[in-house]
Amino acid sequence: MKIFHKSTATLAVILLSSSMIAAQDLSKYRSYSLGASLGGISKQVDATPNDVSVIHQNPALIQELTWWPVTSGEPIRRAEAVEQVKFSFFNHKLYKIVATYEDTATKGFTADDMVRAISATYGIARRPAADLGAPAQLTYSSADVQLAIWENSEYSVVLSHSPLSDAFQLTLESKQLNGEAEAAIVEAVAQETEDAPGKETARVKKEADDLAAVRQANLKSFRP
Repeated sequence: MKIFHKSTATLAVILLSSSMIAAQDLSKYRSYSLGASLGGISKQVDATPNDVSVIHQNPALIQELTWWPVTSGEPIRRAEAVEQVKFSFFNHKLYKIVATYEDTATKGFTADDMVRAISATYGIARRPAADLGAPAQLTYSSADVQLAIWENSEYSVVLSHSPLSDAFQLTLESKQLNGEAEAAIVEAVAQETEDAPGKETARVKKEADDLAAVRQANLKSFRP
């Protein structure tokens, strides 16, 4: 009988833990939700159309909005640990959020400190194996180091650390939208590369035509 009760209690703990893990919402960072519209996010962060950058227009519209919780000249609020948040949109839908944490707010933090803090929101993390073959000498091309990953079939949350800037970053992605956005970006870059020679030729010709027009106007008005 005691063994039965003990097994039942263990099963209850496992089920409770599983339900808590399943309840973690990996689609949200604070009050910002992946899949939200550009207009909705702009209202949340009080952004204007001039704050939005167009990265690519074809074959899909890729836009970015960078939000600085503390603007320049504003006293630093110690309660705000985020330096900036970059929102990326695919055809006006939010597909990626990248939050960069302010270095003074995380000064002295170890990787375990950050993983523990983020896990309070997103649940149990998966820790990537350390890359023992990584070069010891850092260069400007050194990639950010992944510290922990939280994911399900639809979303992923990755905590990373820059060995150069010493900043921690948290990246949230919609797997479906991010996949579509990356495919569109690859196609856009390929098209831009193909069109580049023609655009350069057109630019040079336009500059020559403009200069010729100015020359003719100056010849008519010039008096020595």
